[in-house]
Amino acid sequence: MTIRPATHTEAVSGNSQRRPAIREKLQGFPPVYFAMVMATGIVSIAEYLQGLTRIAAGLMWLNVVLYVLLWSLLLGRLVAGPKALLRELTDFSLAPSFFTIVAATGVLGREFLIIHVGSAVATALLWIAFPLWAVFIYVIFCAFTVKEEKPSLAGGIHGGWLLAVVATQSLSILVALLALWSPHHGAMLFAALGLWLCGGMLYIWIISLIFYRYTFFKFPPSDLMPPYWINMGAMAISTLAGATLIQNSALAPFLEAMLPFLKGFTVFFWATATWWIPMLVILGFWRHFSKRFPLKYDPLYWGLVFPLGMYSVCTHQLLQVLHLSFLQWLPLAFAWIAIVAWGITFIGLLKQLPRIL
Repeated sequence: MTIRPATHTEAVSGNSQRRPAIREKLQGFPPVYFAMVMATGIVSIAEYLQGLTRIAAGLMWLNVVLYVLLWSLLLGRLVAGPKALLRELTDFSLAPSFFTIVAATGVLGREFLIIHVGSAVATALLWIAFPLWAVFIYVIFCAFTVKEEKPSLAGGIHGGWLLAVVATQSLSILVALLALWSPHHGAMLFAALGLWLCGGMLYIWIISLIFYRYTFFKFPPSDLMPPYWINMGAMAISTLAGATLIQNSALAPFLEAMLPFLKGFTVFFWATATWWIPMLVILGFWRHFSKRFPLKYDPLYWGLVFPLGMYSVCTHQLLQVLHLSFLQWLPLAFAWIAIVAWGITFIGLLKQLPRIL
């Protein structure tokens, strides 16, 4: 049997068929995949703080590759179908996922500062994260406010809305850390304080609606998506932001004057994050074992890995600033839980790659 080489016409036809397929896949790329960078970054930091430096460094460089790859896909989608992407910015279900881009950028910046001590890269990432945060926070919430057709509370609100809190607090942390390298550390710490307080305000507003939906509306297992773990993750990153401000308070007299307030609210955030863990575990068992909802890979599961890693990191930082030595076992335990969860989710991604590609 002889193999006939493809003619020029067939080659052109094949290329033209591949282009629509590539365009369709780009148009279907969800920004929520940046949660993978969030999860990988915070797990990397958690392992580094527990002395597993080689694992931490490997995850950090993998995260750099993932971050560049996801930005390439997002920009490709913007070129292939900008109108569809912009429509998602006003969609009650999809718009909050855009905050994963900001949070991922902030977490990656912290990675460079903690593991690689790269303030120049972290500063560049801050210049990416802050404008995106400003655009998303006001475009999304203003669009929700003025939109004429709106879903019901039960159909519109979900745990992913708390990504706005996570994005805000990730920015607060990055600004507070970079203040150590800046001659304008007072102004930067004041900005970090403002962002921390705004994040706390957003959490109180949003979690009130989420908790109301939990309690007074029908809640089928399909609605308990992995992003509901952001209920805990948003409080964990708020704890980390508060602990970072406490740690840097010697650089700013106004922070020293507020230390009792900072410490009280930081412990309040940590206690709330801790309260959520048994609640979410119980609901997870109810979903998968009692109601037998299938457990399979979904990009949303990165929104479960991130809170586990963040709880380890925030608890470690809290112990440092408040000298709570009796809780030293807790960040280590959650660092191992987070790396196992990350590994399982990453294996699930690898198995799905042939379908995605």
